[in-house]
Amino acid sequence: MSGTLRAQLCFLLLSVTVLRGRARFLDIQDDEMSPEGLLSLLSSELKRDLPEEFVYRRALRCLDMVAIEGQFTFTAERPQLNCAVFFIGEPSDIISIEYDSVNIDCRGGDFIKVFNGWVMKGEKFPSTQDHPLPLYERYSDYCDTGAARPIVRSSQNVAMLFFRLHQAGSSFTITFRKLINPFPCNVVSQTPEGSFTMVIPQQHRNCSFSIIYPAEIQIGELSLGQHNDLKRSILSCANSGDFVELLGGNGMDTSKMFPIADICYSFNGPAQLKVGCDNTVVRMVSSGKFVNRVSFQYRLLGHQELQQMKGNSVEDVCLRP
Repeated sequence: MSGTLRAQLCFLLLSVTVLRGRARFLDIQDDEMSPEGLLSLLSSELKRDLPEEFVYRRALRCLDMVAIEGQFTFTAERPQLNCAVFFIGEPSDIISIEYDSVNIDCRGGDFIKVFNGWVMKGEKFPSTQDHPLPLYERYSDYCDTGAARPIVRSSQNVAMLFFRLHQAGSSFTITFRKLINPFPCNVVSQTPEGSFTMVIPQQHRNCSFSIIYPAEIQIGELSLGQHNDLKRSILSCANSGDFVELLGGNGMDTSKMFPIADICYSFNGPAQLKVGCDNTVVRMVSSGKFVNRVSFQYRLLGHQELQQMKGNSVEDVCLRP
């Protein structure tokens, strides 16, 4: 794996590995930490179980990630001018963030903003073409809305909190909850392996499932263009309003990723493909005329598999500067 690729993967994995409080054991300035070490920490964090009646509470860091429901407090010991908290739930969750108490100076330049999605290195997930809201509506600024909007909800299983505090002693407390989303659309996977079924029920929208690892995708079932037992004959995906595509890239924005394969016909049976990029995405485009469905499994590619893939067209695209 190249130095550039490793650095980008480390950044993405670090954001995920800060999960559930273990970030206090990490030096967030350490660019030499291996992806393997971060994966190990992430795996151990995802196995943590808490009693249902237990209310999880802890302090937030300036750079943090939260995956357990609970109450979280940040208190500035010094000016903190560029902080972010990543929130993530299960694929079938949406994120709810409630302001419990806020002690900041909005007039003095402090702010707390919730973003409906994730932003990494200037790239947004979901992309602007895949999110149901225009970009300006995806930001919620506490200093603008205040008590009028104490609860902010996302459209998918990820959200972010940006904040800037100029004075020591400034603080805020929030409660993070996960709510059920009956038709998940636009998902970031918590884990490097698993399975998922994406269903778009006669809605004109695009949905992406993002795996922030090099991964193998195995599609087990794809149902497109069926409505009241009527099947369409599709000549090419370019002319179809309903299709699934596999994307690979080193960022989060699906509109900037490399199209690896597209499928615009229904089938049953395994079809698999390996993607040697930092981010692997299964994306479904729906015209809204039909109920579309895709089921797939995914797993992290090993180091030896990535070495064997070097030189093919996908790996070459991901390694370009």
